[in-house]
Amino acid sequence: MKALSRFGELAWFKLPTEYNAERGYRQLAYMGWRYKTPTEGIDRFIESVVKGIPTQLEWVLDVTRMDWVLLPEQVLIEAQGLADPAFSEVIHSMNTQDQEFCIKSIDDIDLIVQYLQRIPIP
Repeated sequence: MKALSRFGELAWFKLPTEYNAERGYRQLAYMGWRYKTPTEGIDRFIESVVKGIPTQLEWVLDVTRMDWVLLPEQVLIEAQGLADPAFSEVIHSMNTQDQEFCIKSIDDIDLIVQYLQRIPIP
């Protein structure tokens, strides 16, 4: 949350927990947030920073709705978009059936947050 709040005042933020202790598995990492008043072009800036980070997975910033979501591109492709009801089913499926993918997403999101905390604010 701290990394993203450097670029504007957050109205809302979500980052799922890494590990679901109740079910005994690692969970897919992604971030969702909304700026109270987004600075023009900050979406493109954040997206370009993320694209330049040497991550294990390809990441995409979806700003098609009021809430922005940074997630592995493969999730967006399989769910056919955030608005599709299949989105939560795809997340659940990856959580339960592809722990390697989830671990990569967790490692990547940590790296992405580190970069966003260090880069100069435009």
